[in-house]
Amino acid sequence: MLNKLSGWSDTIVALATPPGIGAIGVIRLSGPQALSIANRLFPAKDVEAQRTHTLHVGILHQAGEDLDEVVLSLFKAPRSYTGEHVVELSCHGSPYVQQRIIEACIAEGARLAKPGEFTQRAFLNGKLDLAQAESVADLIASNTAASARTALQHIRGGFSKALAQLREQLLQFSALIELELDFSQEDVEFADRTRLRALLHEARTLTGQLLQSFRLGNVVRNGVSVAIIGRPNAGKSTLLNALLNEERAIVSAIPGTTRDTIEETLNIDGILFRLIDTAGIRSHTADVIESAGIEKSRQKLQGADLVLFLADALGTSPVELRELESELADSGKPFLSVANKVDAAEEAVLSARWQERPDLVYISAKAGRGIDTLKAAMVAKVLEGATQTESVVVTNARHYAALQEVARSVQDVLDGLDNGLPGDLLALDIRRCLHFLGEITGEITNEDQLDYIFSKFCIGK
Repeated sequence: MLNKLSGWSDTIVALATPPGIGAIGVIRLSGPQALSIANRLFPAKDVEAQRTHTLHVGILHQAGEDLDEVVLSLFKAPRSYTGEHVVELSCHGSPYVQQRIIEACIAEGARLAKPGEFTQRAFLNGKLDLAQAESVADLIASNTAASARTALQHIRGGFSKALAQLREQLLQFSALIELELDFSQEDVEFADRTRLRALLHEARTLTGQLLQSFRLGNVVRNGVSVAIIGRPNAGKSTLLNALLNEERAIVSAIPGTTRDTIEETLNIDGILFRLIDTAGIRSHTADVIESAGIEKSRQKLQGADLVLFLADALGTSPVELRELESELADSGKPFLSVANKVDAAEEAVLSARWQERPDLVYISAKAGRGIDTLKAAMVAKVLEGATQTESVVVTNARHYAALQEVARSVQDVLDGLDNGLPGDLLALDIRRCLHFLGEITGEITNEDQLDYIFSKFCIGK
C-alpha cells in the first residue's frame, strides 16, 4: 500500500493549456518552492506575503530581461488542486513566450512535470481518490454531453461514495471477526452474522448494478462502431449521407461504386456513433479492387459494435432477408434490419410483402424518410433497456475488473456463512473483498500502477 501523504520535495512546472498559438496560455507551478520561484520572477509584489486565491498583474522578469506581462493566480497549500502551493501564470499565447517562461521557472529550481503529475499529486495529497483522478482524464477526453456528464459525476465522488460506505462497513465486520480469533477458546461471536449477511446481500446488489452499467458506460465513454452492410446498390452510401445530412459518400446506381470503407462520426442523443460505409457484399465479382473492398467490409463487420443491415425493400425477398439475418445472428453481432427504398413502391405493396416483419425499420434514404426513426432505433439497440439517468455508471475497464473480483469475494463470504465456515476463513474472503474495493479508490495501490495510470494523462494536468 502506497503512503498517500509521502508527497514530493521538488516543484514542477508545465504548460496547462494546449500547445500552439492562442490568445492566452496558462503555465502551472506546483510544489514547496512554487511561491519562492514566482517571487523571484515577479518583482511587482511579494508573492509569499499575498493571500491565497488572489490574482495579481505584473511583468515577469529574469536576468535583467522582461519576459511577459502576466496575471498571476495564487493558491496556497492545502487549498489548491494538488494540495501544494500552486501558482498559475496566464501569459500571452505565443509558443516562444510560453517556452521562455517555462525555462525561467526551471532555471529558478523547478523541473518539467511528467504527464498527469499535477493530478497524481492531488491524489497522493488526499485531494482526490484514484477513481476521481482517473475521471479527470475522462472529462478532458469527453466528446459528448453524456461522457462529460458521467465523468463530472465521478469527479464529484458519485462512484467513490457508492463504494466507500460499503468498504467501511465491511472493514468493521472484518475487525470484529478477527477479534473473535483472539477469543477462540471461549467460543464467542462479536460480529452479528445476520447483519453481516444483510450487508453482503446489499453489496451483491450494488456490485451487480455497477457491473451491469458497464455496457452503458462503455458506450458513453468510447462510442459505438456501426457497420452499414448490405448487397451492392442497397443504398448504403445514400444512407450514410442521410444520417450525416451531407454528401459524404459518392452515390451511384452502378453496383460496386463503393470500393473502400468510409468512416464518419455522428452524435445521437449524447452517444457517439462511428459510422462505417462498407463496400457491398456479394459472393462473386471479377473486379480485383471490389474484391479487396468486400474483404475489408467483412473485417469491419467483425470489429463493429452494431450492424445496420440494409436491404432493398422490393429487391430482396422476405425469405432471402431471413437467410442473410441468420448469418448475422450466427456472428453474435447486435444488428438492425433496415428496409430501404420504400419510396419506390406503394404502401399496400410493401404491407403485403412485409406484413410479418413489423420489426423492420422502413426508410427511404434518398428521400430522407424514416431517418429519425432509425436513429432512435440505433440508440435503443445499444442501450438495450438501460437508461441514461443520474445513477452511477461504470466507464473504466480497471474498475470493472476490480468489481468482478469484489462480486466473487462477496459471494464467497455468503457461501462461507451458509456452510458454517470458521471466522478466520470468513475474514480472508472479506479482506480480499476490501482489497479490490481499495484498488478502485486507491487505498490499495503501488507506484508502478500509479505511473501507468497517470502516464495516460496530458502534460500540465
